[in-house]
Amino acid sequence: MTRFGVIGTNWITEAFLRAAASIAPFKLTSVYSRTEEKAREFAARHGAAHTYTDVAEMAESGEIDAVYIASPNSFHAQHAIACLERGVHVLCEKPIASNAREARAMIEAAGRGGALLMEAMKSTLMPGFQAIRDHLPSIGKVRRYFGSYCQYSSRYDAFRKGEVLNAFNPAFSNGALMDLGIYCLYPAIVLFGKPLEIRANGIMLSSGVDGEGSLLLKYEGMEGVVQYSKIANSCLPSEIQGEEGSILIDRISQPGRIELRYRDGRTKVVGVPQSDEDMRYEVQEFIDLIAEGASQSAVNSFENSLAVMEVMDEARRQMGLVYPADRA
Repeated sequence: MTRFGVIGTNWITEAFLRAAASIAPFKLTSVYSRTEEKAREFAARHGAAHTYTDVAEMAESGEIDAVYIASPNSFHAQHAIACLERGVHVLCEKPIASNAREARAMIEAAGRGGALLMEAMKSTLMPGFQAIRDHLPSIGKVRRYFGSYCQYSSRYDAFRKGEVLNAFNPAFSNGALMDLGIYCLYPAIVLFGKPLEIRANGIMLSSGVDGEGSLLLKYEGMEGVVQYSKIANSCLPSEIQGEEGSILIDRISQPGRIELRYRDGRTKVVGVPQSDEDMRYEVQEFIDLIAEGASQSAVNSFENSLAVMEVMDEARRQMGLVYPADRA
């Protein structure tokens, strides 16, 4: 049995717990929140016996083996390091940190504590993504990767009325790149590695974060094109274009329907059935890794997570997007 604590009591934590409910070795024992009242309410609703308002106290309690971190981005490193140094395994929501410097500090803390650290990027651990990897050779030499995730944010309505919620607040290391763009970037790096160069453009909002943007990734013999937005919608699928055909991906954030289209006119749908609880696969991966005594995932690896953060750091530099965490 893997005893879990959770840091954060928002909708994504609810989704995590629904996904984990079907995994036998999982048990929620502890809840952290900044306020005791919220921690107790959430714990009572989900059957957790212990509540905390201090992360270090929870990590030292002896009541948890692992923790799922879903606090605001700007707190990821602080919360993760407090747990990792005490030997508590950490599954940390994406983006793993505010910047690459914080990500490196988290990796170092995992080494010191002998604990597992994994970024909770769900899409790259889903069966649909594995289908993409399996069929990638069939389209010949890849010439372009196109990733698109443009989804109008309900919180942008409040922003337009003058209220800046967390999603558009730079104090929490937020914005479109960190929230949605990463879903396009992470698969590119898992499949093709870190790009040789990048060019970035973003539309900055008055609060100091990006509302949308685009990245051009340079590889040897191919390019990556990424577009993302929290202030407009797009119905475009994502696509990997090869010399012999292409792979159409319905949703890059949770690939389900994967269609192969070849130059000779043949088509084939290769997506596989997946759980409605799409976070289930990352939870299973994490628990399996704990059982194996592993220090990291082979897919959502330190190398991949760090490369993603380094690319986003450079993209933000080019856009002029700076967080308070960058100055710490």
